[in-house]
Amino acid sequence: MGDKNQNTACCPKFDPAPWDNKIFQWDNKKFIKGKVFTLFYIPLNFGSVMRRLDKKVRQAGATIPDNLGLSDHTSKWNMDIYLTVDREVPGAENITLSGKFLSKVYEGAYKETGKWCKDFEDYTKGKNLEVKKWYMWYTTCPKCAKKYGKNYVSIIARVE
Repeated sequence: MGDKNQNTACCPKFDPAPWDNKIFQWDNKKFIKGKVFTLFYIPLNFGSVMRRLDKKVRQAGATIPDNLGLSDHTSKWNMDIYLTVDREVPGAENITLSGKFLSKVYEGAYKETGKWCKDFEDYTKGKNLEVKKWYMWYTTCPKCAKKYGKNYVSIIARVE
């Protein structure tokens, strides 16, 4: 995923404003699904899974709106990744998500994830909402986060 040339980035720079403290209504929003092996929640093959999904997207002539990829940590050993697409992608597991989704952006080291999750729970309760399913959006790879000087992570949860 990362480029060895320090002057380039493989991930687009993330603008948190459209995603921070926002509610979205999705109606059959298109995604393709991949599986990432994890060791105690730490992704082991995230880059190779993303490259494989990206190749399928490009071969289909599709795009990845907002570079949005939702991670669902299903266990200590697996994370499902949902990459948004603008059309069905042949040879991929195509799914859709519908409902009301709440998004909040955090910035910092991944070790802060537990604190962010607690804050997000309080945030949703403060809005009289209940999390039905939540996802993490790691907006850039670690190399690009270092290059940009910011490591943004958005929690996006279906609340209805």
